[in-house]
Amino acid sequence: MGDPHGVGIVGLGAISGQYLNTFEACPGIRIAAVADLNEARAAEVAEATGAVALGVDELVAHPEVDTVLNLTIPAAHADIALRAIAAGKDVYGEKPLAATFADAQRVVEAGDAAGVRVGCAPDTVLGTGVQTARAAIDKGDIGTPTFATATMIASGHERWHPNPDFYYTEGGGPLLDMGPYYVTSLVHLLGPVVSVTGASSRSRDQRVIGSGPRAGELIPVSIDSHVTGILQHAGGALSTVVMSFDGHATQAPNIEVHGTEGSIGVPDPNHFAGDVALHRIGGDREVLAPSAGYAESGRGVGIVDMARAQGVPRASGALALHVLEVMTSLLRAAETGGRLDVLTTVERPELVPLTAHAEWTTPQ
Repeated sequence: MGDPHGVGIVGLGAISGQYLNTFEACPGIRIAAVADLNEARAAEVAEATGAVALGVDELVAHPEVDTVLNLTIPAAHADIALRAIAAGKDVYGEKPLAATFADAQRVVEAGDAAGVRVGCAPDTVLGTGVQTARAAIDKGDIGTPTFATATMIASGHERWHPNPDFYYTEGGGPLLDMGPYYVTSLVHLLGPVVSVTGASSRSRDQRVIGSGPRAGELIPVSIDSHVTGILQHAGGALSTVVMSFDGHATQAPNIEVHGTEGSIGVPDPNHFAGDVALHRIGGDREVLAPSAGYAESGRGVGIVDMARAQGVPRASGALALHVLEVMTSLLRAAETGGRLDVLTTVERPELVPLTAHAEWTTPQ
């Protein structure tokens, strides 16, 4: 990297702490500037990191900011990203890329036109969990991949979140909330998606907040809280996706990929690591040692990868756009129970070689 890569952070909510922890271990990343509606919070982080606290317009224009890290609420993702791009900065955002597919398209197109790079979470898929599974599949350990399952079942965020209203309104729900981890992983494992078929339902029209000062308060549910669908990948494999806030627990693997010669279990894609279990035909279950991915990584490794990359980052805006179209198309298909083609596509990101923590945190 040469000189440290300067990052300007917009939005210093709870998730920012995980990014700050990752960057603290990376001499090649320097927090140059921060901005937040809570000026006291911005001043606190600036003092702790040696950054300057600025307004958004000042931050995106700051000469020491190479990449703008966009950790605002989804409704503001597109606006902040477009302002950063207009200032000639690379931009990396939390998922989703934007609140709507149309806005996400604008961001990617603006980045392409300006010649700057756009990146987007989730970067959990760059850890040793998904990447080790990807390496085994690419090596042919399960033969030709034929189908996969992806399952996320929870009883609903209102049980623990003090302000869960967003999860049950337009733009929320289990698919848009947790689906980016699972669909992004499936694209890494099996390639882009060409069509989707879906169905959805909701178990009730109200939810009860279970914790915090609003405990016991009823909130309305205006979206479906259970979504299931079939994704057809360009290579011919099919993925069955179940995302639900209407269950309680499951023994189903988070992701399982099946092929002509065996099956492989993939750990929780909301985490960076975990057991990858291979079961070849006629053999016993085998837990694979990590063979690919950024070891001991955390949120923010996507920006590190972006700073290290010579070309398209692995956690790219194009991938996030494709994943967002897959999810929004699946929701539209669920309204009719029909099949919809996915119009975007993306190159399968390059495999992450097994990279020790000391290596990826060291400046190049």
